[in-house]
Amino acid sequence: MARIFDASAQTTINTRQFERGLRRVLGRMSDDVRRALVQTGVDVQNRARELCPVDTGRLRASIVHRVEGGGRSVGVVIGTNVSYAADVEYGTKPHVILPKNKKALYWPGAAHPVSKVNHPGTRPRPFMRPAVELAPIFFSRNIDRIRAGRGQ
Repeated sequence: MARIFDASAQTTINTRQFERGLRRVLGRMSDDVRRALVQTGVDVQNRARELCPVDTGRLRASIVHRVEGGGRSVGVVIGTNVSYAADVEYGTKPHVILPKNKKALYWPGAAHPVSKVNHPGTRPRPFMRPAVELAPIFFSRNIDRIRAGRGQ
């Protein structure tokens, strides 16, 4: 027990009860932050999928989020395991394409097999960076919704 003296009044505080209450509030806040963070991962993933250019749909379908860590140390990772994702995001410079397993390259519509192709490069088509840049806005909106739903 601690006693706090004021010039006009005397107050007694049960410190154990106060500590338990404080832990409960901080735990709830931590749970709110975790829920908002997880929802933010979903929001960023969905926005990246919306912005992703689509040819076959493989790249868009590969964009996922994952929660890492636990307790008060939680993070969300959003990404893709498709090897050409960076080429789409950042574009490519002009480059030469050579055959890997054969002596020549050929594709339907080509007049004849060729030994190499001079590719002109591709323009960047960012989809991940713009989505990640929205994370603070998504997080703020999510934490406000969670707290409003709790009546605080």
